[in-house]
Amino acid sequence: MARKRKHPEHVNHERWLVSYADFITLLFAFFVVMFAASNSDQKKAGQIAQAVQTAFHDLAVFTPSGKVVPLYDQGGLPSNSQNVLGNAHSAFDKAQLVTPAGKPGDPGKLIREVKNQLELMLKDELAKNTIRITEDARGLTVSLAEAGFFGAGSATMNPGALAIVERIAATLRPLPYNLRIEGHTDNTPIHTAQFPSNWELSTSRATYLLQYMISTANISPERLSAVGYGEYRPVVSNETAEGRAANRRVDVVVLSSVAQQQLEPPQAAK
Repeated sequence: MARKRKHPEHVNHERWLVSYADFITLLFAFFVVMFAASNSDQKKAGQIAQAVQTAFHDLAVFTPSGKVVPLYDQGGLPSNSQNVLGNAHSAFDKAQLVTPAGKPGDPGKLIREVKNQLELMLKDELAKNTIRITEDARGLTVSLAEAGFFGAGSATMNPGALAIVERIAATLRPLPYNLRIEGHTDNTPIHTAQFPSNWELSTSRATYLLQYMISTANISPERLSAVGYGEYRPVVSNETAEGRAANRRVDVVVLSSVAQQQLEPPQAAK
């Protein structure tokens, strides 16, 4: 009996589709995982950016410029600072944030500490009424009386007074606040070749002190400003000699963060 011949098996030319389908499936899964991971990181980066920006804005560390880095998508961030700073489990708890001075708590605490330090250091001058230190909404004001620092009708400071100014400047130099130098006079008219009026005298005294703080006390010019008010910002009445003496002064104002924001000019568009 003759054997039955086996027919040769046909070669399957479509077997590559199985491997291709497996490859496509794995590739799809890979990109899905990458997409999910990128969205998660983007959201977290946005939350961190929101927390930092909120902290800087609330504490007035930097002047807001109105530009926000787009690290997040439309719905990836909390809508307000409470969601970032307000919950008890947040690492950015507002009560633990650092103030501009590098200390926790009330930003005004540093100004009060500096006031106490200056009062202790300048106790002799305070007793002689050549210096007066006050604190108000603007910040801390150190008033230098004409009698202890300037000659009558002169904008040049006495050499002995410069040593006192250097001690004051050394205390104010490390502070994060700006300084405003304000010149004042009494209502007694002045008319000299150098100073036609009290405006020029008060302004010259303020700018003299400003230049000294830049050149000798090494305070950054960006932190300083000067203005002369003449006779128009008296602290007491000019009716008495004592009152006029108190009004002839140069004030060094340590501007608080709030006062600094109010005095800053609007930012030019870039």
